[in-house]
Amino acid sequence: MLTTLIILDRASDWKPYYETDAIITAGEYLQNEKLSQENLLIINLCSDLSYNSEGYYCSLLAQARKHKVIPSVDAINSLDCDRTIKLQGLLKKTCHSWLSGNGLPQDRSGNMPHTLDIFFGDCEVPALRRLAKFIFDQFPFPMMKVTFADNKYSQLEHFRTMSLDELDDAQQTQFADAIDRFNKRIWRYPKNKKSFGYDLAILHDPKEQIPPSNSSALHLFISEAKKMNVNAELITADDSSRLMEFDALFIRQTTAVNHITYQLSKKAQQADMVVIDDPTSIILCTNKVYLKELLDREKIPCPRSRLVFKTNPMRYEELSEILGSTMVVKVPDGSFSIGVTKVANEKEYEQTIEELFPRSSILLVQEFVPTDFDWRIGVLGGECIYGCRYYMARGHWQIIQHRANRIPKAGGFDTVPLNSIPAKVRKLAIKATSLIGKGLYGVDIKMVGDQPIIIEINDNPSIEHGVEDAIMGNELYRIILREFVNRLSSKQHK
Repeated sequence: MLTTLIILDRASDWKPYYETDAIITAGEYLQNEKLSQENLLIINLCSDLSYNSEGYYCSLLAQARKHKVIPSVDAINSLDCDRTIKLQGLLKKTCHSWLSGNGLPQDRSGNMPHTLDIFFGDCEVPALRRLAKFIFDQFPFPMMKVTFADNKYSQLEHFRTMSLDELDDAQQTQFADAIDRFNKRIWRYPKNKKSFGYDLAILHDPKEQIPPSNSSALHLFISEAKKMNVNAELITADDSSRLMEFDALFIRQTTAVNHITYQLSKKAQQADMVVIDDPTSIILCTNKVYLKELLDREKIPCPRSRLVFKTNPMRYEELSEILGSTMVVKVPDGSFSIGVTKVANEKEYEQTIEELFPRSSILLVQEFVPTDFDWRIGVLGGECIYGCRYYMARGHWQIIQHRANRIPKAGGFDTVPLNSIPAKVRKLAIKATSLIGKGLYGVDIKMVGDQPIIIEINDNPSIEHGVEDAIMGNELYRIILREFVNRLSSKQHK
């Protein structure tokens, strides 16, 4: 049975309600690693859910800890900066249809309500309870306020999430009753629809400085797809309105959660398209805090690390006793070596966290593990498909050296036949990615003595002509395309 924990900004926020042992503050939840072993239902009532806030990380780490959580990170990413939920055309049409079909619902005074409060999918207006549940199923937030347009059709205008500190006495009673009912329900998820066809959209950004695939690789994907009766087409963010013309989406643009790549991935998934990278993989892989929690929980070998919190940062002396005097400080969502800084003394550490904390309320600090190269193992659908050694940039400690106002400098590479890669490296890559999903991943692994350790799991790994395909040639592109074809075919036969 699930035990419920209610996460608040401050314990005093619960003062209007009955005392309970289920209350925990955001800081306590984030810093209590023992909770990862418990079977919990998390209700996140933090007032700030913005990207990289403590409220955001509560939901993110709840998912990493295998806890049930409301709201999920997917739901949070549907918010605008002012906590307004982004309206979709289908939702507006559905709401309009139900409102029109039921006539204009009236409140207790006999007037059409201008706003409607929804607590855990329920409301006080009987005629609107089906609508409230529908909205909650699409955007599962504990508290929402819906505003109707002032016209004869009673059209949905917008809705936003609410926080505890804005509730009046009547709303507090409504909230308390609703949370009690909700905690007794079973969570269910909607079944997927069926999809058919073989049209593939390949999302890329022609202006990206370090793209996941160079232009030669992109055109090889297109030419090989034609041989397999798949119509593949390059699209950009400007073509997002065309997404529903396709049956599958392949993202070849550097991904981020607060970015068009995630938005289109989520939109494709909701439309039951085959999509790589899927939104869950983007969330899990693009945030190093999540990966640290996940890998630690599953006892996957990786560098020693600690989370440093903006509200209570650890001192350099304390960290150095655990991680060594030289450490690497990382912004959780950095990519291609961006937002990663090596520090070797207290002054460098203090300066670095001061520069990085405005970007994230949590930083990841790892021990420095110097090696001449990193293994990059490509994994698709739980199978290794390529392997490379990426060497550090000349005179630098990273694979890519970013230089002010200059083109980034990359180290060399060796592409290695799969059967020549140490078996323990391949097995670790497969084991680690199995915790994420069945998508396309690039696993960065260092060898420390004879022990492989995971550095990162990338959801959008490089597939460049002349690099990753140096051994397999065009077969590498066919392997990836066959995965799309097989998934589409499987959907047709369900």
